[in-house]
Amino acid sequence: MDFFAQQDLARRNTRLLTLLFLCAVAALIVLTNALVAGFLWWGDHYNLYAGSRGSFRDFLRYFSWERFGTIGLGISATVGLVATVKWLQLAAGGKVVAEAMGGTRILPQTSDSAERRCLNIVDEIALAAGMPVPPVFVMNAERGINAFAAGLSPADAVIGVTRGAITHLRRNELQGVIAHEFSHILNGDMRLNIRLAALLKGITFIGDVGYILMRASSHHRTGNDRDRSNGGPALPLLGLGLWILGWLGGLASGFIKAAISRQKEYLADACAVQYTRDNSGIADALKVIGGYVPGSLVHAARADELSHIFFGQIRHRLWQLFATHPPLPNRIRRLEPGWNGTYITRKIEHYEHAQPHPAAAEVGVGRAALVAAALAAVEAGNGQPEASDTADAHFAEDGAEAVFPAHHGLPQAFLSYSHEPLGASALMLALLISDDASVQATQYALLRESGVQGLEDLTHTLAPGVAALAAGQRLPLLELCLPALKTQSVGQYRQFKRLLLGLIRADRRTELLEWCLYQLLRHYIDPEFFQVKPAAARYRSLRKVREHLRVVLSMLAHNSSGDTMLCFRTAVEALDDPALTLLPQADCSLAAFSRAVRELADCYPLLKPRILKAMRKAANADGRVSALEQELLAAIAAAMDCPLPDALGNLTNNDR
Repeated sequence: MDFFAQQDLARRNTRLLTLLFLCAVAALIVLTNALVAGFLWWGDHYNLYAGSRGSFRDFLRYFSWERFGTIGLGISATVGLVATVKWLQLAAGGKVVAEAMGGTRILPQTSDSAERRCLNIVDEIALAAGMPVPPVFVMNAERGINAFAAGLSPADAVIGVTRGAITHLRRNELQGVIAHEFSHILNGDMRLNIRLAALLKGITFIGDVGYILMRASSHHRTGNDRDRSNGGPALPLLGLGLWILGWLGGLASGFIKAAISRQKEYLADACAVQYTRDNSGIADALKVIGGYVPGSLVHAARADELSHIFFGQIRHRLWQLFATHPPLPNRIRRLEPGWNGTYITRKIEHYEHAQPHPAAAEVGVGRAALVAAALAAVEAGNGQPEASDTADAHFAEDGAEAVFPAHHGLPQAFLSYSHEPLGASALMLALLISDDASVQATQYALLRESGVQGLEDLTHTLAPGVAALAAGQRLPLLELCLPALKTQSVGQYRQFKRLLLGLIRADRRTELLEWCLYQLLRHYIDPEFFQVKPAAARYRSLRKVREHLRVVLSMLAHNSSGDTMLCFRTAVEALDDPALTLLPQADCSLAAFSRAVRELADCYPLLKPRILKAMRKAANADGRVSALEQELLAAIAAAMDCPLPDALGNLTNNDR
């Protein structure tokens, strides 16, 4: 699957969305003018007892260009303002969207077997997709089988699942559903979905105003109203008219959602098969939804406006034409052409899951109590929590689920610590501990002065094992630590970043590997706590980024494990740009390199694969890829929002 092509398609679909949105707003302006003209005509020419005293020609006289322009400007400003406010709300990150729909973050330390299995599956799919592990939220009040991905970029993406999905789906079925959501992240669908929700809210807002007017009129009308026979019905009729306009806007919204979303669901299903290498998992999940009484319904109050981000249809299809998802039989037959039409039926499990306190996501996640609990476990010598029953008590035949499954041969103790905020922090800091004794003393003094109890001791304990990791194990370890690091408070994260920078600067110089580590952590964790502006597509051709490419390729060549000129020439040949020349090593500063990478992030989606593939070929010019080259490529790809398996995986293999 060419994810870059799909990202470019998502960008072009934004143009289609904008065109459809402008058409809907124009229609709304025309209908509102007609409504206002009718309202004025009603007040002047209609009497409750005598009936109409005017003709249709009189009605047409109430249309004027001046009023049309005023109403058009008012509606455009209102729709634009509402859409902007909605965009600012949703653009705060996938976490905000998940919490708005009643989602609760699944903590890495969870003892719930179904939640533990879900976290393990997300870990596995993230590693297969070559992207960091996103936080997972569960909608505990939802019995329907559904899931969603939210966020503006892979850096702030989250996965959401309903309680019904993690309870009633077998492991391979849940794998298919989660892989489907990962494809939305990598295809660039999430940003389009958020923009779609914001624009459509602007259209339907008129109906909300009409509903308020109808309710207000019912409360304020009294028996002392004058001219009740003439002007009395005016306000409720105006409210009714605006409500009807909003209803029509809702129909337009449904049409736009269907036009944008339905084909992308087929694509995401196909991508899920690519990730899991099994078409039966997602196909069986769809069959279970078809045979399950609650189906994929979601009852959360905010779900309607975001119906297009879910795995399945969240409401009954009263309007088949405007359904945001293709029919289940169509999706299943694309995955299994020989399907006999029989759904999978399972016994409904009636579960009662405690609803979290509204502020639970703010109080219990990543605070000092959580760190203290992790520290207590460390001091007790409990390096690895006990496995909690089977991962799926409802499906015992699936077998037991490891609490921390093996990933890239990482030690089980590291996997355990990576799921605790304190342990994850210590692991990342241990990656920066120097071999020089004097520098070490300075670094450990910084940890001691941080005031985080036990952090120095734990980092000191883990450092030798971290230093012994193989070249290909550092990146997977970093990716597995990300969910736990994201559960810190803002203050804890600021302190963690200060410690990272302090350890990097302890020897008064910055190594390229240290830059890679810091950039990866900053890129993937900053959006959790701060508003980060995503990269914008500005550069259509390599010519416009030639100087930036020169800096990046020169840095890669000078740090190559093979011949410098061979590495650079390989990249130049791959890009077919002879004008690129190698910079002297003295001119390849980290500051210039960092600026160049940020500029490359603003390339158009179809330009990014050419750049990454050229870098991949350059790194592999001598037949092998060093640890530094691999981590450098990972940092560049992350900064360009392209953590794709084709760009980062199997780097030691020659391109075919």
